[in-house]
Amino acid sequence: MECTLCKNGNTEKGNVTVTLEKGETIVLIKNVPAEVCTNCGHYYLSTEMTQLVLEKGKEAYEKGTELEVVKLQVA
Repeated sequence: MECTLCKNGNTEKGNVTVTLEKGETIVLIKNVPAEVCTNCGHYYLSTEMTQLVLEKGKEAYEKGTELEVVKLQVA
């Protein structure tokens, strides 16, 4: 698909690190499957992946975590 951000690249399947921040909590989620622009690196997550990433962030926030790094294990 054409990148909607830079308009000069196309996306390819890849893995990215997603950073979430809320209040004093920062969560880094590594190895997240995404469509990644070959030109600018902007990434697009599927609906399912977005939900999973947000769940991981919510869990960390509710635990009162200050910094958490998660390596995502997707079957």
